[in-house]
Amino acid sequence: MSLSNFFGMFSNDLAIDLGTANTLIYSKGRGIVCNEPSVVAVTKLSGGRRKVLAVGTEAKDMLGRTPENIEAIRPMKDGVIADFEVTEEMLRMFIKKVQNKKSFIKPRIIICVPYGVTEVEKRAVKESAESAGAREVYLIEEPMAAAIGAGMPVTEPMASMIVDIGGGTTELAIISLKGIVYSKSIRVGGDTFDDAITQYLKRNYNLLIGESTAEKIKISIGSALNKGEQLSAEVRGRDMVQGGPKAIIINQEDILFAFEEPLNRIIEIIKNSLEKVPPELASDIFDKGIYITGGGALLRNFAELISINTGLEIKLVEDPLVSVVKGSGQVLDRLEELKDVIIN
Repeated sequence: MSLSNFFGMFSNDLAIDLGTANTLIYSKGRGIVCNEPSVVAVTKLSGGRRKVLAVGTEAKDMLGRTPENIEAIRPMKDGVIADFEVTEEMLRMFIKKVQNKKSFIKPRIIICVPYGVTEVEKRAVKESAESAGAREVYLIEEPMAAAIGAGMPVTEPMASMIVDIGGGTTELAIISLKGIVYSKSIRVGGDTFDDAITQYLKRNYNLLIGESTAEKIKISIGSALNKGEQLSAEVRGRDMVQGGPKAIIINQEDILFAFEEPLNRIIEIIKNSLEKVPPELASDIFDKGIYITGGGALLRNFAELISINTGLEIKLVEDPLVSVVKGSGQVLDRLEELKDVIIN
């Protein structure tokens, strides 16, 4: 038995999907043990210092509601670390929360990173995990993890195409024989749709709303196609002209106008990618269709919109919010078999 395997018997190895919107953690032998917003509340101290007050759901509830000396921060941006110090503390607190108190060995950790992540960004992720208490850190690209989590045949000599629509980015990958044959990433995701709602209401109704309100609107009446559902919602915010509280009713048509630009950008990269696929792989994709995953894939009628624009069958994977961390967890459980999908 190797020393690494010996240590593994006594530590709770973890797979982490460190996302822009949410952080999910898979614990070997226990499954998904954490699914919380990637938000940290800090209090500002003298000399520019900061002290963490809360992480996750507790911190997200503070967004837009904090006094001047407290700030709710989202330390991940577009799938990578934007605030190293706060990300490290967030990871430490999440790991401490899920670790078995009986464990006396530091865990091995697999962390998901966007495809094409830079060497500097890789180093930042590794150092954050090590500082947060990892014994060893491995990295896996998110599209590969998502494909494994979706049960796609990534080890076979055939093409599988997956589109992962996360909080900060949309990543497309064509996978064959444990490798990514082609990939494309754009900085359009769930947060982009939230921002599109915020900007639309500013321009058309002179109404200012917060992040949480925009997200609730997206979930309740957001859609990628007009299917005659006639959904509407009351929206409350601040009148940008009068300065006081204001409430309006918006409908699905408003949301369709707001979402037009980000939806078109996602459709465009899918169509462009299909045009660049080698003929043999294109045949596989035609037969099997395209898999979509990530929180953004849950947008109402999104799969149908992609199908209309590509002429292909679009399959929404089971549990799209957790497919990335599920795939990372499978790699953790079958590290010898799937070690080729780990990146340096």
